[in-house]
Amino acid sequence: MIVQVNEQAVETTTGITILDLLKQLDITTRHIAVEVNLNIVPFADHSDTILHDGDQLEVVTLVGGG
Repeated sequence: MIVQVNEQAVETTTGITILDLLKQLDITTRHIAVEVNLNIVPFADHSDTILHDGDQLEVVTLVGGG
């Protein structure tokens, strides 16, 4: 199936979770925000949220600074 991540097409397996997709993309930090189809998904739900063909994701890493 194909999902859009930050406006780029990513091919992945059917039934993949957000957590599994992040691992596939080599994103290992907890300091991120993930939005699926304009809805923010809490970190605690990443391992339970199953993605579907055509889903639109925005993945943003959080950066500290001052």
